Amino acid sequence: MAGPDGMITRAPFAKMNGLGNEIIVADMRGRADRITPQAAIALDRDPATKFDQIMAIHSPHSDGTDAYVEIINSDGTHAQTCGNGMRCVVQALSAQTGKREFSLETIAGILTASEHPDGQISVDMGRPHFEWQEIPLSEPFHDTRKIELQIGPIDAPVLHSPSVVSMGNPHAIFWVDQDVWNYDLERFGPMLENHPMFPERANISIAHVTSRNAITLRTWERGAGITRACGSAACAAGVSAARTDRTDRAVTVTVPGGPLVIEWLENDHVLMTGPAEWEFSGSLDPQNGNWARSEDAQGAA
Repeated sequence: MAGPDGMITRAPFAKMNGLGNEIIVADMRGRADRITPQAAIALDRDPATKFDQIMAIHSPHSDGTDAYVEIINSDGTHAQTCGNGMRCVVQALSAQTGKREFSLETIAGILTASEHPDGQISVDMGRPHFEWQEIPLSEPFHDTRKIELQIGPIDAPVLHSPSVVSMGNPHAIFWVDQDVWNYDLERFGPMLENHPMFPERANISIAHVTSRNAITLRTWERGAGITRACGSAACAAGVSAARTDRTDRAVTVTVPGGPLVIEWLENDHVLMTGPAEWEFSGSLDPQNGNWARSEDAQGAA
């Protein structure tokens, strides 16, 4: 959006995190412009604003919703959903408006969310999708609880037979019997994210079930790489664990950043509950990514 002098006006933002998942929440309401891929890449290159996802809050597109949220990965591509980022959006909007209940729209659909008195935030992530063409996969699989895909030698694969599901974005969950830190996800992640099996790429997770109600998880996020937390991956792991009878339908999923409570409800919706944390505020140029903290925004170039 251009100001009176024709210059692009900055958009306010908050640097936040959800269990260490680094998030920028940018307020783009009332504007016709969008954050460009070039701006996202520039922001990610700066150590102070390095992020996993930008949650760009736009004016509502649909009646009955509070906002439309555009989700941008650190490589400038777009994501359909981001559970940890949605919690940050809710905390930011709640602090601004005093509301506790929100209806937020993304390209994956409409999500409802609420902030509890203790500061924890629950997001209804919607229904999981299990059909191969909905995830999507590049070839048919009748049973997506376990598909034919492996890394390593045929007779001794390192990872194999993942569960696959869409939580608005595609996920592959590889089940392991050891500590999830024993696997070189930094090496396997990009290979599997871009595997021909996933025409829209995929989020790749390694999961270890430790009890009927507990999972430990590490995730390579599509378009972002290794992150300390991925809310939709935690949901995908919780649903897939219950679907394969590894756990009950309510589990605590512990990611590197901390625990998330995942409940696969009787109405088939997945409810995710966890915290969000504010770090600092500022303003940014949606075209090129130039930014300034709130305290020095007035004098910034």
